[in-house]
Amino acid sequence: MAKNRTDTGRTDTGRLDKSRPGSSGPASSRQAKQDGLQSGAVADPIAPEQLGTAVLRPHGDFEAGSLQTFSLVYTAGKFGIDDSGSMRVCFRFASDQSRPQFEDPRGVGYTTVEASNGAVLHCRYDRKGNVRPWDRTLYIQVVHGCLHDGDTITVRFGDTSQGGPGMRLQTFCEDSFEFHVLVDPIATCNYQALPLQPEIRIVPGPPTRWVAVLPTLRRVGESFSLGLKAEDRWGNPSDKVAAELRLHANMPGRGLPETVSFKTGEFARVIEGLSVAEAGDLSIEVEGCGAERLCTAGPLRIVEDSQLLAYWGDLHGQSEETIGTNSARSYFEFARDRAFVDVAGHQGNDFQISKGLWAELNRLTAEFDEGGRFVTLPGYEWSGNTHLGGDRNVYFSGENRQIRRSSHALLADRSDAGTDAPTAAELFRAFADNHEDVVCVAHCGGRYADLKLAHDGRFERSVEIHSSWGTFEWLLHDAFEAGYRVGIVANSDGHKGRPGASYPGTSLFGAVGGLTCLLMPELSRESVFDCLRKRRHYATTGSRTLLDLRAEFAQGATLYHDDPALGPAQGYETDTATMGDIVRLSPDQDVVKLRVDVLAPAPVERLEVHNGLDCIESFRPYSEQDLGNRIRIVWEGAQYRGRFRQVVWDGELRLRANRVADARPVNFFNPEKTLDRIGDRRLAWRALSTGNFGGLDVWLQHPYAGVLEFETPLVKFELPLEEIGYEDRIFDNSSVLPRFVRVSRLPQRNPHHRACIETNIKVAAGRDNPVFVKLTQEDGHVAWSSPIYLYR
Repeated sequence: MAKNRTDTGRTDTGRLDKSRPGSSGPASSRQAKQDGLQSGAVADPIAPEQLGTAVLRPHGDFEAGSLQTFSLVYTAGKFGIDDSGSMRVCFRFASDQSRPQFEDPRGVGYTTVEASNGAVLHCRYDRKGNVRPWDRTLYIQVVHGCLHDGDTITVRFGDTSQGGPGMRLQTFCEDSFEFHVLVDPIATCNYQALPLQPEIRIVPGPPTRWVAVLPTLRRVGESFSLGLKAEDRWGNPSDKVAAELRLHANMPGRGLPETVSFKTGEFARVIEGLSVAEAGDLSIEVEGCGAERLCTAGPLRIVEDSQLLAYWGDLHGQSEETIGTNSARSYFEFARDRAFVDVAGHQGNDFQISKGLWAELNRLTAEFDEGGRFVTLPGYEWSGNTHLGGDRNVYFSGENRQIRRSSHALLADRSDAGTDAPTAAELFRAFADNHEDVVCVAHCGGRYADLKLAHDGRFERSVEIHSSWGTFEWLLHDAFEAGYRVGIVANSDGHKGRPGASYPGTSLFGAVGGLTCLLMPELSRESVFDCLRKRRHYATTGSRTLLDLRAEFAQGATLYHDDPALGPAQGYETDTATMGDIVRLSPDQDVVKLRVDVLAPAPVERLEVHNGLDCIESFRPYSEQDLGNRIRIVWEGAQYRGRFRQVVWDGELRLRANRVADARPVNFFNPEKTLDRIGDRRLAWRALSTGNFGGLDVWLQHPYAGVLEFETPLVKFELPLEEIGYEDRIFDNSSVLPRFVRVSRLPQRNPHHRACIETNIKVAAGRDNPVFVKLTQEDGHVAWSSPIYLYR
């Protein structure tokens, strides 16, 4: 199956694809998937029809993550391929399919290549062997002989003829997955894309789990909805299900049906018009036809009254028009209809956003923005090199604002290059000079934001400390060390077409994408923008947890939303504050009462109170007397701040004079990374971290007998089990960034989904006191409140 391409060698992704029925945006699969983008190359030296053809067999629909075999046959065109000429078969950056390999005929991804006329070919695979987004490259060079018109090169991906299992497809769905072929017939290293590109469609597999989603905080009598879907083993919403579900709420209410029927071909269902007439914590159990429990929705806190409600957003991700997957239109549709988030932003790399694409993205955000149902934010990712400031997300309060790119690196049309801001400092200066209504967020993706190099608190209100790339608390620490007052967000930075429900698959993305909870009086773009300016939000690693943080002052205090350290700011007299607020206390008010309330979908492991870089209190909902025979071992850390930050934690646990009764993994996101039980005294695993944490729980036959032996490439230790208790034992191998193993003992069963604490905070004089909380759940999810900034 081949796909027509008429824009070979072009870098402008803004033109519309008129070849697809109903297409109103840039080529959702054809035009937008750029083909080569060869810097400095002479455009189209050979007519497209003379380049040859490529045919892929089989073609059609294939299950995400499945093992397959494909034969790609390239037939040379008029010029053949000369001696030392070559071709490339490229795949998009985001793809996590198995790489082609040539050494192990029985291994995954074994690939063979041959020429029909016996020409000798040299093959290699390079994950950055072509211009993005088509950078994962199989390179095939003719080294002896040449190809004539009509000769063929056959590539067998996942060759099974010698016992191999095939190639594993990428783990996420794509409407038009290309085997993107470029050729260099004249041996000039000037590659051109074929006008017809082979493609397949990657679809979800059968469901392995059900997901039910409720909002987090609503008022008595207020209408809300319930989202339902089934996901396959890789987190794709599955339409391969026919089931009748039974719904049971723990509180009386209106609008909830007793049963819901899913039909094959249906990806998700939203039940609207629900309400509850009394205050309480609502959860809804979802059962199958055999009364087996499938999942639980909630908890949803219903309150008599609240000025602010909780809305969930994923403000950061990309589609295929830049370096992601599937179209920008399907990106917003997924966030709204299959991830059930309230707010979404599209953050394409600026150096890939043409004038036409920028206009189209603005049309889409205007179209999808619907107050009360789903809110979109116009914006882009300013993608400057690390030493020029690093990545920043830019959000506008309205459409059609000036995009100020870090460069035109992948854009042929440079007619608006005069608006570029090559450094973060120049970007902030341009915002100030032009009085831009804009909010920025510093983040860490491929390039990390260097806050100590450039920051402007008038515009940059928050830092993103978690995404599908991992966890980056050091970005917040940088802000504290520099004296900046920023909020905390988490988003997916998803490239796999699943904003709001982004899973890592098997690629270098090492974590589940995060979510930001926005505390607002209503769901509207104006409220979202005001919330981001005031830093009234908190971040999670994907869990929809209720987190409330309040400070109370015995004496009068002055509250600011804009930072008074940056210029004139309006102050308000207050005796309370919440996350994001900046508060000036009287000189003699050195103690503040802090109240924290948490309601989580999974048991609470710990709740930490931080003042800047210091953890000043750690609360657990259970006591030492509750501890049992469960040991939790957690590994955490990143190699360094840049792209290649993965830390490998493959290892073993062995017991002496004790036995394993049970063991379960924590944050093993990739199904191919497993925890294996070997006999009754040994566990082995494959795991990695990218700033986030993973680990395992092991239940012992004897709670305190014997010795635990632990071994990974970075950390190795022996620990008598009687020495493992309530407090953490830390085994550190930190270098530039933290890399450590933490061991503690947990209750055999922890029933505590709620944690409420009240404590007094000592406010130091002469400096900021950024007070925030960090929640860790037993299921591995984490939440961080934005700080309350106290000073006196």
